[in-house]
Amino acid sequence: MNTSNRYFVPENSIVRKIWGKSDTILFIFAGSAAEFALNKAVDWLYFTGRLPSDPLGRLFSTVAYARAIVFSDEQKALAAIDKISAIHGAVENSRGAKIPDWAYRDVLYMLIHYSVVSYELLERKLTVQEKEEVYDVFFRLGSRMNLKELPGSYTDWLISRQQHLEADLAKSNYSTDLYKQYKKHLGSFRYRVLIESQKLIVPPCVKAMLNFTNRHRLKPFIPFYKLCRKVKLDGAVKALLLPSSYKAQINALDYD
Repeated sequence: MNTSNRYFVPENSIVRKIWGKSDTILFIFAGSAAEFALNKAVDWLYFTGRLPSDPLGRLFSTVAYARAIVFSDEQKALAAIDKISAIHGAVENSRGAKIPDWAYRDVLYMLIHYSVVSYELLERKLTVQEKEEVYDVFFRLGSRMNLKELPGSYTDWLISRQQHLEADLAKSNYSTDLYKQYKKHLGSFRYRVLIESQKLIVPPCVKAMLNFTNRHRLKPFIPFYKLCRKVKLDGAVKALLLPSSYKAQINALDYD
C-alpha cells in the first residue's frame, strides 16, 4: 500500500468530488439499500438489528466512517478502516461465525459501483482514468481489511462485479421486511422517491428481483434538479424530499 501521500485519498482525487456532495452520497446509499436487501448475507444485518431498526441512522453512521477515510490524513483513514474491521470482528465473535469474504467484497463492490453511477447521473461521465482512481481507493480500503481475491484493476473488477451479482443476490423474507422498514421510516411519499431513485442506478438484475417497472418517474426531474443546484436551490428540494429530523446531518454531507 502506498503510504507516501499525506492523505489516503489525494486532495485532487475524483473520489473526493464524489463523496463531497450530499446528493451523490444519498444516491450511493439508495442504490446500496436495494442491494443490501437482496444480498444472501443480509441476515448479518438482522443479527445486529441496526439496519432494520434505524436505516437512516445506519446511513449517517456509515457516511461518518466513509468521510473519515476519504477526507482524513493517511493515519486517521487507516485507523478508521481498522475500526470498521474491529466492529465486524466483534459481531462475528458475538454470533460465533465468520462473515463470508464474498459478502465483504459485495459491500465494497456496491460502494465502487454506486460511486461511479451516482456521479455520472448527477454530474458527468467519468473517464477511464477516473474510474481507475475510484477503484484504487476502494482496492486499498479492501486490502487494509485483508479481503481476498480483489481484482487488480477497474476493468478486471467489472467482470468480478458481474459474477458477484449473479451469485450473491436473491430475494428473501429479509428483502421484503427491509423494504417495509424503509417505508416505515421514510413515509409513503419519500419511500416512492427512494424507489424511483433506485430504479435510476441499480443493475438490471436488481431491478428484476425487486420487481421494479421500467417507468422512470424521477428521470425527467434530474435536469431540473441540476439547474436547481446551479442557482443554489437544491437545498430546498432536498428539504422537501428528505426527513426534516435529519436536516442537519444531510447538510453536513456537503464538504466545502
